Amino acid sequence: MEKPSPKDGELLIKVHATTVNRTDCAQRAAKPFLWRFFTGLIRPRVRILGNEFAGEVDALGAGVTSFTVGDRVFGYNDAGFGAHAEYMTVAHDGTLATMPEGLTFEEAAPSTEGSHYALSVIRAAKIERGHDVLVYGATGAIGSAAVQLLKSIGAAVTAVCGTKDMELVRTLGADKAVDYMTEDFTRDERKYDFVIDAVGKSTFRRCRRLLKPRGVFLATDLGPWSQNPILALTTPLLGGKKVKFPLPKHDPATARYFKELIEAGRFKPVIDRRYSLDEILEAHRYVETGQKTGNVVISIDHSG
Repeated sequence: MEKPSPKDGELLIKVHATTVNRTDCAQRAAKPFLWRFFTGLIRPRVRILGNEFAGEVDALGAGVTSFTVGDRVFGYNDAGFGAHAEYMTVAHDGTLATMPEGLTFEEAAPSTEGSHYALSVIRAAKIERGHDVLVYGATGAIGSAAVQLLKSIGAAVTAVCGTKDMELVRTLGADKAVDYMTEDFTRDERKYDFVIDAVGKSTFRRCRRLLKPRGVFLATDLGPWSQNPILALTTPLLGGKKVKFPLPKHDPATARYFKELIEAGRFKPVIDRRYSLDEILEAHRYVETGQKTGNVVISIDHSG
């Protein structure tokens, strides 16, 4: 591929690190089939995947004054993708900020994808200090970020994960950990203000009994039968327990918020595995097992 050139209002980023996540895999595989109506019915519209990145500003398009060449930046771009390459262009007013102090590119790259989904549900539901929240899938990119973000605002968190990650969720700040491999988390006698499904593998029907009378099931995925957007429209009309399916916001303030949390020691992206760009096939295969813990990072070498 030719090296891209930034258009008006864009930055050219020399990418040093990126990630492979569920969004990349769904975009590539077009699964579920519904994705094809947005990503290309017969073949993918996007030729270069990668929505999360960390790198250096290599060039500026006309009208960009918020960054300078050489700035170390990190961010998220699911509109154009492009981070699985040595260079990519991004809009200057997207989810983008200068990198937190003291972080390497590999540490900064996984700071915005899962975390911005987690932040969107927390803010849309107006979760506050003192709320009781259960996070199902607490060790994925979204779930591990959600646990930390919830604790940063003072919520009480119950984290549901597999046996091997019980200690990890405790180090992330969870007040209680539930091993879904040895017990049915939906039989918990405790009632919650909010249940966050961070992996899209449970349902409102299964989790309904966990909710308080006016509790909310927060979906980060379409759900097993793509039912969550429909339930988000219909359940609020019935009163009582309901579903929310928030859409994330894209702006520089979101990236700056994560930068501040990282520098304050209140958020640290969890990294599972690291691959080189040449090993990206193996990275996709691993992510699609559904067994990753946190994030899978791709390092890009510019020495060749």
